[in-house]
Amino acid sequence: MAFLDTVAQFTEDAARAAHISDDVLARLKTLDRVLEFEIPVRMDPVRSQTPEVSADAQAHRTSNGVDDGSEKKFSAWRVQHNNALGPYKGGIRYHHASNLNEVKALASLMTWKTSVVGLPYGGAKGAIVVDPRILSPRELEELSRGYVRAIAVHIGPDKDIPAPDVGTNAEIMDWMTDEYSKLSGKREDAAFTGKSVGKGGSRGREVATGFGGFVILREYLKATRDKRQETSSPPTVAIQGFGNVGAHIARILSDHGFKITAISDSKGALYDPDGIDIKKVTDIKERTGIIDRAVCYSLGSGQEPCKVFTNEELLTLPVDILIPAALEDQITGANADKIHAKVILEMANGPTSREAEEILARRGIEVIPDILANSGGVVGSYFEWIQSLAPLENLKKYESELRHHIDEKYWQEIVRDITSLTGREGKYWSEEEVLARIDAKLTEAFAAVSEEKKKYGSSWRMASYIRALTRVVAAMK
Repeated sequence: MAFLDTVAQFTEDAARAAHISDDVLARLKTLDRVLEFEIPVRMDPVRSQTPEVSADAQAHRTSNGVDDGSEKKFSAWRVQHNNALGPYKGGIRYHHASNLNEVKALASLMTWKTSVVGLPYGGAKGAIVVDPRILSPRELEELSRGYVRAIAVHIGPDKDIPAPDVGTNAEIMDWMTDEYSKLSGKREDAAFTGKSVGKGGSRGREVATGFGGFVILREYLKATRDKRQETSSPPTVAIQGFGNVGAHIARILSDHGFKITAISDSKGALYDPDGIDIKKVTDIKERTGIIDRAVCYSLGSGQEPCKVFTNEELLTLPVDILIPAALEDQITGANADKIHAKVILEMANGPTSREAEEILARRGIEVIPDILANSGGVVGSYFEWIQSLAPLENLKKYESELRHHIDEKYWQEIVRDITSLTGREGKYWSEEEVLARIDAKLTEAFAAVSEEKKKYGSSWRMASYIRALTRVVAAMK
């Protein structure tokens, strides 16, 4: 319950600050729909030499009795929180530890995330309790298609548009789009985002979350320049998590002159005060699948070899910027007083507890919240959705339902964006154009949050939540 409680507490704090009534707050906290179901999958008998599943995965399958060709049922959910601003939007995660309370919290966060950056979306989230690494490709596809069949009547380009999340990827979105299209009787590329570029996906979508984090950090550093003591040395950065988000923001920050001194994955963390060569790290991770002691000594850029730490120790390293980019509940009341970073950029969802935030605030450590910091992904998804809805003749199929929710200003923005694609070969923007649009959208959102912060004299999180809540409340009237 900790994560769900934290999101609820932040929401309540912002509602009080913005003078939102208790009745309206109760509506903001109420979920529109919770879909809970099981997906049956016929498991493949796994032989010791099966190349599709690793030896570790085979052992895990055997110990859990899923290697004998029997049917296994996987628990799954789709939670729709609020669609006052537009169709529900939110990812689908495949994780062995997923639970309903987590999905509820993430659905609420998506409502605030899409709102704070000015998108015509509501919030939703989905999950399946599974470790995708232990499934064969056939099992994974059957599971993914089964998920779509279970929720098909509740999703669609004008209702609820899922996307990838932890444990899912473009290939899974391709399967899901194909399954939804079969059920609809026509191709529906706009029903999902995060698809492969060759199958209706958008260039730049894969790097969008990491790029968006860079944009928000860049704007934050500009806005707080007068408060900080400038030095000639590049800012030092520790990144917890080196998956899609962590790896991309590490590369982008490194390319822009930041010194990445610590990184981690689920196996542990590496630290080199002289700076880590991110290209080497990426190459080794792609080759071995891990960042580990065995590869540590080839990563350091200085004279001394890098040091091996735990993920917990990484959080307390002496750096300028700390970027939690893994899972929730990483910075808590138990370790907040040990944080040495000057600013925390939340690239993970819910990595900081309310108690920790209060401790950090007393110590003068600012937190750029998840709903703003990691919103580049959903902004990238928005532009993929726009490209999938084009041309205008196609948009007309969804106009009635979309205009029921979407404000006229944002409807005209959708029409304008789709019109800009007219006459383009393949109706898609280049990666540079997509990233430029994400940059513009997030720069505008940061400026709006900054104004709220000045108006209320609040933290960055409260300013972000206040902007998000007030937009949703206005749409609900």
